[in-house]
Amino acid sequence: MKKNQIPERLSDLRKFMESKNLNVFVIPSTDPHLSEYPAAIWESRKWISGFTGSAGTIVVSLKEAGLFTDSRYFLQGVTELENTGIDLFKMGLPETPDMIDWIISQAGENGKVGIDGLVYAAADAQLLETRLKRRNIELVTEHDPFAEIWKDRPEIPTNEIFTLSEDVTGESTKSKIKRIVAALKKEDADSMIMVTLDTVAWTFNIRGNDVNFNPVAVAYAYISEKETVLFINPKKLTVEIAENLKQQGVTLADYHKIFDYVANLPANETVLVTGSKINRTLLQTIPAHCSVIDVPSPADLMKSKKNKTELKGFRNAMLKDGLALVKFYMWMEKAVPAGEVTEVTIDEKLREYRSQQPLYFGESFSTIAGYKGNGAIVHYRATPENHLKVDPEGLMLIDSGAQFMDGTTDITRTLAVGPLTEQMKKDYTNVLKGHIQIATAIYPQGTRGSQLDVLARKALWDNCLHYSHGTGHGIGHFLNVHEGPQNIRLEENPVTLQPGMVTSNEPGLYRADEYGIRIENLIITQEYNKNEFGAFYNFETITLCHIDTTPIVKELLTDKEVEWLNNYHTMVFEKLSPHLNEEEKAWLKEKTKHI
Repeated sequence: MKKNQIPERLSDLRKFMESKNLNVFVIPSTDPHLSEYPAAIWESRKWISGFTGSAGTIVVSLKEAGLFTDSRYFLQGVTELENTGIDLFKMGLPETPDMIDWIISQAGENGKVGIDGLVYAAADAQLLETRLKRRNIELVTEHDPFAEIWKDRPEIPTNEIFTLSEDVTGESTKSKIKRIVAALKKEDADSMIMVTLDTVAWTFNIRGNDVNFNPVAVAYAYISEKETVLFINPKKLTVEIAENLKQQGVTLADYHKIFDYVANLPANETVLVTGSKINRTLLQTIPAHCSVIDVPSPADLMKSKKNKTELKGFRNAMLKDGLALVKFYMWMEKAVPAGEVTEVTIDEKLREYRSQQPLYFGESFSTIAGYKGNGAIVHYRATPENHLKVDPEGLMLIDSGAQFMDGTTDITRTLAVGPLTEQMKKDYTNVLKGHIQIATAIYPQGTRGSQLDVLARKALWDNCLHYSHGTGHGIGHFLNVHEGPQNIRLEENPVTLQPGMVTSNEPGLYRADEYGIRIENLIITQEYNKNEFGAFYNFETITLCHIDTTPIVKELLTDKEVEWLNNYHTMVFEKLSPHLNEEEKAWLKEKTKHI
């Protein structure tokens, strides 16, 4: 997209705003299902701004416009918003105004602020409305300007879905519904409205390709003891799939019928919703004669705790990913000195080698291949028009992943592609220390991710270094690469780490315009010990790929950290080598030798 299109689009939006007497319009990055990655029809924020990051909100007034986004996209935002007429607001910095305060300043007393309630989280809309009312500013929620000004806007996807057998999921849809209903009773709720696409996919054992990287299908669901309804476009269903769902106790209805259905819920029904995971329009559709309970979705917690079959699938996926990465890194080691590698060819080669593995479905996110200063852009995306050639010097950061039909992978490695400075080596080693401290953590039942996060950061903090992103996020089983409800990060999250949860372990460090470092494996929370002090958990690392030892300053590692690294490399070699040819085996033997 040409940036010179953006001012024209902003002008069209402002004309629409004037026609509706709106002073400000707010555009989030989400869809009606509050997705991180929306289908093309709901990429309105990207269309109006040219900003391609996965998180950020555009605020447009009649005279100004601003993008509010987090530290992952500060450098990317500067580049993509250049000459668009949109200012970048770097959230979390002392000098950056609060977004709602800025909205208020743009709207003025007695002004009107517009949002599309269909793509705005109910909890966020409520907070915005409360703040606006204090200044006599009205929140208007019924307008979708993009239905009018986006002339070639895509349609809602109608791709056919497919189902997963119990051999893959480890549990039937009927069983999952039964567990969800039991959880509703514990909350004194009669029913729940399910909005997020990955939770719908998990509950009904369905998958699709409506969204890039996430194997989900556009749908809503309603679950109660009396009836479970899946709201989905019938074009997406084969006769066989429809029959299978009906056999699992599921009633099928058209996607858009969710609003009529909810509007006609019976008197005195108590409905469970999650305010951050239901759009404002749908929440307001619930009749006044119903009671609403706003609590975390019990299905999300169930989804996060993988069963034995799902964990087996994860391990199968990690093996395939590891084998593909051996081939990739062998290629890269030869190709860099030959001058054959760019950030774009890295992306292409990763896809090539992974696609050769059984049950490959696609990438789990857009590959981040950042050389030198681009490695410091946390969610960097190389393009044919804008990328670097990789020379045999410095550090290369590669964050990538795949969707296999038995599991999801997400891995980051930072490697030396040539001579390094002492600063690079020390920074790399301190990041590795943080990674190992998480990997070796032992913690009591009831521990939250925020209580472990400091372990990843201590070596960096000891040297007055810091990274601004989280240390770990949940991983879906052949689902979204980012899922909750658990995480490991500085910000408080009441969800505790529980056996079966699969989480990333990815501390990092970034020096703007110089290089970035991140080391990421996936880890499973598992039972470790039980004694008079209670139950204790630790992590099992399941990612199978060598960690580059070239940049390591061994003297900075403790004996325990060296032991973990050597044991990890032994495991990687033992699990991958039986599937490698002699050349590959010899290469991996060298890469995993003890330090």
